[in-house]
Amino acid sequence: MDETHGTFPDEPGLPGMPAPEPAATPYRVLARKYRPQTFDDLIGQGAMVRTLANAFAANRIPQAWMLTGVRGVGKTTTARILARGLNYVRSGQPETGPTVSMPELGLHCQAIMESRHMDVLEMDAASHTGIDDVRGIIDGIRYSPVSARYKVYIVDEVHMLSEKAFNAFLKTLEEPPPHAKFVFATTEIRKVPVTILSRCQRFDLRRVEADVLSAHLKKICAAEAVEAEDEALAAITRAAEGSVRDALSLLDQAISHGAGAVTAAGVRDMLGLADRSRIVDLFEAVMRGDVPAAFAELRAQYDAGADPAVVLSDLAGFTHLVTRLKLVQGAEADPTLSEAERVRGAQFAGRLPVRALSRAWQILLKALPEVQAAPRPLAAAEMAIVRLAYAADLPTPDEALRQLRADIAGSEGGAPPASRPSLGRDGGPGAMLSHGSAALQMAPPPRPALTSVPVTASLPEAAPRPAPAEPDGPRLRRFEDVVAQAEAARDIALKVALERDVHLVRFEEGRIEFRLAQGGRATLANDLARALDAWTGRRWVVAVSKDEGAPTLAENVRQAEQTRHQNAAAHPLVREVLSRFPGAQIVDVRDKAPEGDLTDLAAGAAAADPPPEETDDEDA
Repeated sequence: MDETHGTFPDEPGLPGMPAPEPAATPYRVLARKYRPQTFDDLIGQGAMVRTLANAFAANRIPQAWMLTGVRGVGKTTTARILARGLNYVRSGQPETGPTVSMPELGLHCQAIMESRHMDVLEMDAASHTGIDDVRGIIDGIRYSPVSARYKVYIVDEVHMLSEKAFNAFLKTLEEPPPHAKFVFATTEIRKVPVTILSRCQRFDLRRVEADVLSAHLKKICAAEAVEAEDEALAAITRAAEGSVRDALSLLDQAISHGAGAVTAAGVRDMLGLADRSRIVDLFEAVMRGDVPAAFAELRAQYDAGADPAVVLSDLAGFTHLVTRLKLVQGAEADPTLSEAERVRGAQFAGRLPVRALSRAWQILLKALPEVQAAPRPLAAAEMAIVRLAYAADLPTPDEALRQLRADIAGSEGGAPPASRPSLGRDGGPGAMLSHGSAALQMAPPPRPALTSVPVTASLPEAAPRPAPAEPDGPRLRRFEDVVAQAEAARDIALKVALERDVHLVRFEEGRIEFRLAQGGRATLANDLARALDAWTGRRWVVAVSKDEGAPTLAENVRQAEQTRHQNAAAHPLVREVLSRFPGAQIVDVRDKAPEGDLTDLAAGAAAADPPPEETDDEDA
């Protein structure tokens, strides 16, 4: 024992011993480290900040706010900044009231940001959903704040509250005491009752735009002394889909993955993405109709670690990009686009028609859930590539009809048929793109060609040309004949639709125009045209018109039945019967059979049932 100091010399931290090293500061993820502290730090929410600044300046502060938006756009952070602005007081400065300008930490700021202030109460409605939790707020709201200007209640995920809890909030939320303010945050605004929304001032926090989020990530990388490629940050921005928290979490992961450097290849490996330039190569091979090259590229990306579903999703995204570049002026200025997407996408936009892009988008959109649910995703993705390659440049129905008519007219007139696209060596679809300076001749997939057979034997000059044969089907001269033919063909669904949904505008043999009744099936015109072609053996034109047209057959029947009932009710004998029997109604009106028909009916009944034989009186 040391007599001078009265302590053990070997005890750490005592006189004569070196001071212990301070404990290492625990690591804070980027999403928490760079959490906004003031309204100036918020990105992408300028409209909300401007509205709050004007409201604070004019002293028009509501009793409650509702903050809504997708994940990671700053709802809870904004709620805390709002609580800080409501209670902001600078040290040694006179009282100024609520403000959005907070150049330095005030008396309550640090405690509010760390969620430990007595007058700023945060409640997670996901774990406190019942009426008892809300009752605790209602009981405590009567008391004035301990040290701050306002009591602020922050309720996160407010849509998780039960119905009874919402009802308990109504009266307090509408007329709270002057010292109480509410800030609600939710990602499911539709689940919040309208009675709650009507008592709040609502702010919809927007997704952060790609260029703003990319610049924010670049600033954070500079503050962390991390080298990051622009293409890597663009990939992270696309994956975050406007969420700042998601972007910072991905950036944190990418820094660890790349050992302090964020590269495009590292981000692709981390997220299982395909190289954007290779997606462009795959798109070109598919739209060129080169299925073997497309299969090889898809397999190479799969072997490199890309998910087939993600590849198709990126392919659909590039299809959308090409469409935007074709239709939207200035779309190439998007900062998240790579150089390959910007340059080659503009080349594709100049060569591909909109119908090909639209059809490619539809095929990819339907193929995505198939690939995600398939037991062999790569095989499902390859089959989607085959459908896309063979259907990307198919003509639309009207174009195919025009081409068919042109071929028929050319064959009948002796002109050479329209030139048809050449096929590849394997008979697959042709090409419609050009790469670099070498132009590739684009051609649609093979279609059956109409060929004319040369006639070697000539007819005698005096032989008359035979008249065209009359069709073998029935002659339909009225619309009622069409309905009757549908009934005879046992097509009851078509018969009912013709009676109920057709307002006839014009009818002649070979052509029908009608207005479709509200609620009628949209394919009625096509169904009727096919049925008429099959029944009559000739071509019918069935068109839908916007003219009013005649009443439907069903309406005519109802009108005739109503007229018969009215005429019957007006008959003196029927009126007398109805007056003598209160409550009696006319159920049906039938035409009286002619007397001849009645006589024939009685004679037939007598012949069918002869009178009984005569019997003795005793037996009778």
